[in-house]
Amino acid sequence: MKRGIVFIATLLMLGSCGIFLPRPEFKKGMTENRFLRQNRDAVINTLDNGKTVYRVDRGERFFVLATFEDGKLVKLEEKEARPAWMQPQEDQEKRNK
Repeated sequence: MKRGIVFIATLLMLGSCGIFLPRPEFKKGMTENRFLRQNRDAVINTLDNGKTVYRVDRGERFFVLATFEDGKLVKLEEKEARPAWMQPQEDQEKRNK
């Protein structure tokens, strides 16, 4: 009987440790409200026919675009921001000709 109680108590203690694990920052299917609670610096990038795209900056060089349809995360993209002074390679090649 004591072993059973100790076993159940051990399982409960180990299970409660899962509460302290870090939450995943992004997960497909997560709700828009949960996303906004976890990413308070998110700004709306575009609104289009039931789709909402939020932009979350990740430092100076990277940002994440999160697309929501009907309040659920359906698409996630990480992109590198191009500095304003940097011109696309194609434009430079046209000028050289």
